[in-house]
Amino acid sequence: MAPDRTTVSSSRPVPDSPPTARSASQREQARRMVASARRGHGTREVTVTLVLAVALLGAFVAALALGEFPIPVSEVLAWLTGGAQPATEFIIGGLRLPRALTGILVGVALGLAGALFQNLLRNPLASPDIIGITSGASASAVLCIVVFGVSGTLVSVGAVLGGLATAAAIYLLAWRRGVTGQRLVLIGIAVAAILSAVVSYLMTRTRIETAQEALVWLTGSLDARTWAHATPLVWCLLVLVPGVVVLSRPLRALQLGDDSASALGVRVERSRLGLIMIGVALASVATAAAGPVSFVALIAAPIARRLLTGAGLALLPSALVGGLLVVVADLMAQHLITGADFPVGVVTGLIGAPYLLWLLAVSNRVGRSE
Repeated sequence: MAPDRTTVSSSRPVPDSPPTARSASQREQARRMVASARRGHGTREVTVTLVLAVALLGAFVAALALGEFPIPVSEVLAWLTGGAQPATEFIIGGLRLPRALTGILVGVALGLAGALFQNLLRNPLASPDIIGITSGASASAVLCIVVFGVSGTLVSVGAVLGGLATAAAIYLLAWRRGVTGQRLVLIGIAVAAILSAVVSYLMTRTRIETAQEALVWLTGSLDARTWAHATPLVWCLLVLVPGVVVLSRPLRALQLGDDSASALGVRVERSRLGLIMIGVALASVATAAAGPVSFVALIAAPIARRLLTGAGLALLPSALVGGLLVVVADLMAQHLITGADFPVGVVTGLIGAPYLLWLLAVSNRVGRSE
């Protein structure tokens, strides 16, 4: 008897779906997972940014309220809405507001500068205070104070020009048919060491009074800051921050590497040079306004990225973290020890130095130089 053909054929395994249908389903599932991850990261970034903004506003109000003559928060809020008493108007508007505003803007500028350098060069040590930019601004300012005997605005102008000139020298020394992050960092560290030696020599060859004035400036201080310091900083940031926004798109491509960025249509060297110039300008104007406030540019971006739990550019969170660090450090410098008013750079140095040591230890442990 012949076998039943229907029975034999029905015993063969039948595929659930064609291979093309399965691959399309997998691609769609992957696309949904990526989109969901992006939405989650975007939501977290917005939340972290709002929390940082609120914290910065709270620190700003505290900076206006605390001092030798404490002012209740209610009166500070009344002043912000235009209903303060004349005495409160003088203390807040004339004395405390310029200092607090200068501190916020200095922190924002340094936080942005650090984020730009670290994202561009893909190196956690690539910050203006490590690669010599602030050292150049400081050396130029000390030269103006000690050799030329100038003060005030001219010292600030000299600091900006010194920072820009130092950045140009480092870039030219690091150029070898392009600029790599590791080479620029190493040359910047060497230039910073040379400039520190120059500053030390100038400090030993001048009078004690002049050296003391220069030393206060070198530490990084917000003491006696007035509208003459805050107003130029506002105008500079109004010009530089839009430049950061415009160049943030090429920065994302440059993080993929020069070859990938070129394939995406980015003019690599032109974009890199523009980003470096903006980062240098941000660090220079911040240094000109308050002196070299150490380590803020180094640690602001890593803190922001850790809060975001992701790599990303984190430019706005880095700026907010920088402003918050400087304002809180200045409050600690003024009020942590009764009767003592330290420069803000002392407090930021105490915060940043352990982080730098930890970063170097981690880099050495994993056997790589960053």
